[in-house]
Parts: sequence; structure tokens; C-alpha cells
Amino acid sequence: MAQVDEKANDPTDKQAQAPHASVWERMEKPAKAPRTTLTHASIAAAAVEIADAEGLDAVSMRKLSGHLGVTTMALYRYVASKEELLELMLDEAYAKHGNPVVPGETWRDVMRAHAHQIRGVALRHPWTVELSARSVVNITPRVMASVERALSAFDGLGLDIDTMADAQYAVMSYVRGAIADEVGHLELLKSRQWQSRDDLREAYAPHMQWLMESGRYPVYRRYGLHALRKDDTEGRFEFGLECLLDGIAAKLGI
Repeated sequence: MAQVDEKANDPTDKQAQAPHASVWERMEKPAKAPRTTLTHASIAAAAVEIADAEGLDAVSMRKLSGHLGVTTMALYRYVASKEELLELMLDEAYAKHGNPVVPGETWRDVMRAHAHQIRGVALRHPWTVELSARSVVNITPRVMASVERALSAFDGLGLDIDTMADAQYAVMSYVRGAIADEVGHLELLKSRQWQSRDDLREAYAPHMQWLMESGRYPVYRRYGLHALRKDDTEGRFEFGLECLLDGIAAKLGI
């Protein structure tokens, strides 16, 4: 694709990209008369495509500019730094997250849907787990809308705002822990080009066999030999989530 010549001589562009303004503020006040079809949305979508295929470390302004067929300087008219690009990517990853409030749904309905949607984001875009763990760029409009909806699930139940936040945080902590483990296994399969968890088990069988034959782990050995749902990751996620929601209900009397 031919390179697009972009020049940032328009003073309105410089004003729109004032250093103190976040990328979200600048998007609310775009530069006048854009000279190309390049947009924040197209930049974010392209960066997400790269990260989904090659991982977060593969994303760079240079690679992204080549992917889009523009100069690297053209990107800087829209994205001031790599951190802003990561913000746009995370917000794009949450594009399919969140449903409108349904009349009559309970706090459990909202939190259950919220948890499964967060898991869905992680499975579609595994790099979001890594990004959330190593960065603080997860303050974006769509992420905040997700948090707002989760907090609102507890509104009107007679709880103070700190307790509402603690309950929401408890659910999110469970989700993050569960999906980190699940995504980690999927990334291992991908990196080794294994087709299933059976391939993983076969690869580690000699090491595991020695541990099991030591006689030190009889209950885990029974699990390894007789468990029927080892690969039911969704069922395991649902079980843990329901236990947590039961605990919140009992603790708070809601």
C-alpha cells in the first residue's frame, strides 16, 4: 500500500494534541478538515489485529504504520505515544463488552454476565491479560463503562459505596486470577504448537509420572487418574464464580 504523506502544520492540529490533553479528550475535539481516512478507530483496530496474531510485544509504531500504509509520523498526529496506543487497543478490545441494563435483572445477573464478558475479552485478546498486569493504562471509556455497570449492580441495595466497591473488586479479582491461568495455558499451547491439552499432558508425562510415583501426592494422583472434567475450563470458571456470588450474598445479606 502506498505511503500517505501526512504533515502536521495545521495549528488546529497542534492545539488538539496539547500535551495536557488525553487521547480521549482530543478525540472529542478532532482536528479540522482531516486530510486522510486514518482515524483513531482504524489505528486501534489495526494494532489489535497485530497483537492478536503476534502478541503485545510485536506492536510498535513503525510496524503499525507499515500495516496501515502510512508514515510513522502520520500516526503521531493521532497517537502521541506508545502508551496512548495501548489505551486505544484496550478500549477497542472492550468494544463488544457490556449490555444495556435489562429491567428486572438482579445484581447476580449483572455480575455473572460481567464476569463472563471479561473472560470473553481475555480469550479473544490474550494480550489484555498481560497489559492489565504490567500497566495502568486500563482507564479507558469502555473499561470505565464496564466498571460503572458492575458497580451499579449493587446500587440501591442498602450498601455503602465502599462495600459496593469491595464486592465488585472481589468478583474482578476472581475473574483476573481465573483467566490468567486459563490464558497462560492457551498461550503455552500456541507457543509449542500443541493442538490440545492432551499434547501438554503428554509432554509433561515423564516429569509428572515421577512425582506421582513418589507417593507424596495421593489425592492429586486420584484426580489425575479419575477426574472427568479436566478440560472443562468454562465449567470450572462458572463453579468458582457461583461460589463467590453465594459468599457475597451471604456476607452482605442481599
